[in-house]
Amino acid sequence: MADEAGNREAFRIQRFYCAQMAAPIYARMCGVIADRLTADSETGRRVLGWSGEPTRDALPLRLVGGLHALVQAGRDADLTRVFAGEVTDEERIAAILSRVFGEHDAWLLPWLDGPPQTNEPGRSAALMTGLMTVAARHGPRLELLEIGSSAGLNLLIDRYRFDLGGTLVGPMGAPVMIRPEWRGDAPDFVPLAIVGVRGCDIQPLDATDPAVEARLAAYVWAEAPERQARLRAAIAMQRERGIRLDRADAADWVEARLAEPQPSGVTRVLMHSVVWQYLPTASADRIRAAMLAAGERADADRPLAWVMMEPDRASARQLVQVRSWPGDGGWQVVASAHAHGAWIEPGAPMTDGETIALPDAALRGGA
Repeated sequence: MADEAGNREAFRIQRFYCAQMAAPIYARMCGVIADRLTADSETGRRVLGWSGEPTRDALPLRLVGGLHALVQAGRDADLTRVFAGEVTDEERIAAILSRVFGEHDAWLLPWLDGPPQTNEPGRSAALMTGLMTVAARHGPRLELLEIGSSAGLNLLIDRYRFDLGGTLVGPMGAPVMIRPEWRGDAPDFVPLAIVGVRGCDIQPLDATDPAVEARLAAYVWAEAPERQARLRAAIAMQRERGIRLDRADAADWVEARLAEPQPSGVTRVLMHSVVWQYLPTASADRIRAAMLAAGERADADRPLAWVMMEPDRASARQLVQVRSWPGDGGWQVVASAHAHGAWIEPGAPMTDGETIALPDAALRGGA
């Protein structure tokens, strides 16, 4: 649990993340909020008095998502200029934000009520590197089970086309081509056939609803118009053909799915991205136990795998990790990536990059 100083520090941590991810507009805003936010508005009082762990709760992204929604709704011209990068003076930004917090409390407060649901299709390229590792180990046929699916856009992974450093994966002619900056040798092509996709979320979103589409767009950073275009294209794919997305507790759902019969010659894969930090500890423990128990039952005819893209918060990068059974079931880092999939670097990350110190409460062990 943080105090006011800790809640301000969460915005400085987010400023570091944004700077590392080439998002100077958001970095600037987070720095201003960290240093100059007051308790003169209900929004300010709630942020400064946040009772949870603000970095794990993604408090800065909740607030900035609400501000971006104001901009996208055309509700505040000055704030629009801040998000466009036209206002860079921190004193001026602080004055604009102070006024916005006072005038738009009713708009902003609901954005603080739940974690951001940044359903970014670009992350599926990083997940695909993990799936290719699984296919190379156990064979091409994969059944995907995703937790924390939000609006399910990563469950379109079998319908996207990927260019991974020149290695092409996915159907030709796909409406969405995902081409991250590839920082290393191109991966070997691995035959891969996704035979089923299914996901769950504690509060699933229907991306085909225009209000939900607008909410998802608000969580797309203003510096990344290409992400906005890709989001719209992915949602159009869902409108054309939907996906199976269950409303469920992640632990309940994983236990139920693992108990179902598994087809012969198919690897069952648990998959998730930027979700582990939001799970209650008891749920995370149950999922871990269920996977280990299912791993002990796995054999060459019915393998089991776990693919995740989750943050290394100190370095502001995501780690793509894989474990599978039969085998030793140990974790392997197969790549690191930008949080929204803008770049992917194969292999374990270099250890000499810039990092930021985090409070102990913001750190949480991986799966």
